[in-house]
Amino acid sequence: MKHPNIAEKIIQLKNDDLSFRNKLIQDGILEQGYHPEMEAIHIRNAEQLEEIINSIGYPTISKVGKEASQAAWLIIQHAISLPSFMKKCADHLDLAVKEEDADPKQLAYLTDRIAIFEGRPQKYGTAFDWDANGELSPQLYDDAKLVDARRQKLDMNTLAEQTKVIREQAKKENQSPPKNLAERSEQYYQWRKAVGWII
Repeated sequence: MKHPNIAEKIIQLKNDDLSFRNKLIQDGILEQGYHPEMEAIHIRNAEQLEEIINSIGYPTISKVGKEASQAAWLIIQHAISLPSFMKKCADHLDLAVKEEDADPKQLAYLTDRIAIFEGRPQKYGTAFDWDANGELSPQLYDDAKLVDARRQKLDMNTLAEQTKVIREQAKKENQSPPKNLAERSEQYYQWRKAVGWII
């Protein structure tokens, strides 16, 4: 590892994020829209990570170690108010994966997340949301067989297995579907427009 101090900083940023998320879970308000304080943490973390990337390049495994590289990816995944930052990081991560210096599963998750925010089908079925039946289900994807084939290539479980995992996790965290799905969908659409995911 070339940058142990930077690695520590990235891990701390991730811990700050998850600590506040756990607080929202305990208060039972994680699913009640994008909490402004959560968004502020996500933006602040992204800005600090961007400074790091400008300084040392993308935080790959060889530069900061596996844990910090994973933490950097989580910060990027959560920087949902910053489309250009997420897309730029996806390009960096794509290169790092090609150089075998980052986890390809991270690229799958990030690629799917960007696709969903832009209104395109995801390729790996990693993004879930509440459906009309009040269940967490995979968001729009292209083809179930292709999705499972891509997942298998990356040593990921099937879409059906992952759906079970996601639903069980939601139960553990006492998550519940939004009271008004149509209203939430409209708010989500307006938010995507406001931050620049859709024009």
